Amino acid sequence: MVIDERKQLLTEWLTGVFSTSKFSCEPASSDASFRRYFRVQFEGQSFVVMDAPPSHEDCTSFLDIASILSNNGINAPVIFHQSLEKGFLVLSDFGSTSFLDQLSDLTADQLYDDAVQVLHAMHEISLIDISIPRYDLNLLSREMELFENWFVDQLLGVDFSGEDKNALHVVKEQLAQSALEQPQVFVHRDYHSRNLMVTKNDNPGIIDFQDAVVGPMTYDLVSLYRDCYIAWPDVKVYAWLDQFCQQRQQRGCLDSFDKAQFHQWFDWMGVQRHLKAIGIFSRLLLRDSKEGYLKDIPRTLAYITAVCARYEKLKPLAKLIEEHQLMAKFEVLQLEQSSS
Repeated sequence: MVIDERKQLLTEWLTGVFSTSKFSCEPASSDASFRRYFRVQFEGQSFVVMDAPPSHEDCTSFLDIASILSNNGINAPVIFHQSLEKGFLVLSDFGSTSFLDQLSDLTADQLYDDAVQVLHAMHEISLIDISIPRYDLNLLSREMELFENWFVDQLLGVDFSGEDKNALHVVKEQLAQSALEQPQVFVHRDYHSRNLMVTKNDNPGIIDFQDAVVGPMTYDLVSLYRDCYIAWPDVKVYAWLDQFCQQRQQRGCLDSFDKAQFHQWFDWMGVQRHLKAIGIFSRLLLRDSKEGYLKDIPRTLAYITAVCARYEKLKPLAKLIEEHQLMAKFEVLQLEQSSS
């Protein structure tokens, strides 16, 4: 029988925090990192407890970003108890219903409008008063390298030629420059349907924000509207984008970009993000034995091929994906995984 030493340590710590052992502590969820979450019931109250092993995770950024969000009127969890040394946080409980659970053709407009109002508030956060990393060229480039390293090379076993690598490098450089030329704002960095919790008041509740950065204004919009876990027709996506820009004008923003520029920034930002996501999903399987994200790779790769086919400067990437039959090879691998 495998003993969960972290769970034992957590139970002992909570006993000290609550001055009693009369509480329940059940798994709530896990994510793509080493963090886990437990739901704790104590004296009629419900809390979520984050378990972030200090050897792998640092809770400091979570605490800092939670404070920034709360100070700007954004519905982030309240932190009731903490131990940075042990890697435990007791948080307010937003419940277990995420946007992904609720999204449909009937609910999407309202849910996304709720989420976008929070994005407006995030974009208005003063960057002078906060200290968070910048989404610089180095970080943007490192993230895109995950696609070739983990998906193309290690997962599919495909060798790009020197010419292929050069073509990919040129595309990645252009994607990074597109990101850097955008207005720079507070970026949640994982603003998708699984990290937006449906709440009765101040919907949504925002979670998983510890990797926030100062970065491109379209990044969180891409996470939201070209979500790796749910897809929408382009006609809806661009209508939502136009509504976002109209709301910015109503809020007094004097933007110098036009609609065509904004749509291109959004599209190109999506390619950068989805290259990263596919690499991460592949790494989760190969390094961490987490298979759950494999099913999301076809949707994410389809975003890339569709967008790249529309822009001349991005077509070399679409050509690489087609010539090396990356989608077909992944589908074969997926069948092998499901039958083993």
